[in-house]
Amino acid sequence: MRAVASRTVPPTPEILKEFRAFILRGNLVDLAVAVVIGTAFTAVVTALVRDIITPLIAAIFGKPTFSTLKFTINGSQFAYGDFLNALLTFLIVAAVVFFLVVKPVNMLMARMRTEPDIESPTRGCPECLSQIPVAAHRCAFCTTEVTPV
Repeated sequence: MRAVASRTVPPTPEILKEFRAFILRGNLVDLAVAVVIGTAFTAVVTALVRDIITPLIAAIFGKPTFSTLKFTINGSQFAYGDFLNALLTFLIVAAVVFFLVVKPVNMLMARMRTEPDIESPTRGCPECLSQIPVAAHRCAFCTTEVTPV
């Protein structure tokens, strides 16, 4: 027990220490920031779809409001206009993530890739016996000079 401001506080259990370490890890904080930014971005895209794109589509098909499109079967209403709004929002978010995040990161990773192609022929290093490219002059693992084949 330790004294804190004239009262005794029991020692922190090990599980709480582990939980605190987990919460304060950098990648968890990054993930939380990404979720908040993603939520804000989704709200912007939802407004874009609801207020600009779907009224344009509705104007083409002659309906005043796209979100009120529905049909009825045996007294049950199917609001497919809301579904189309959500579908358009999803497709726009997915397109933005793909073209502005995934493609640039893949191009950057391909440029910075240091390991050889998977299909490239390799041979064993005579010193450490690891696999190195056939045309290598030096082993990447033990730095022994080798003669290219």
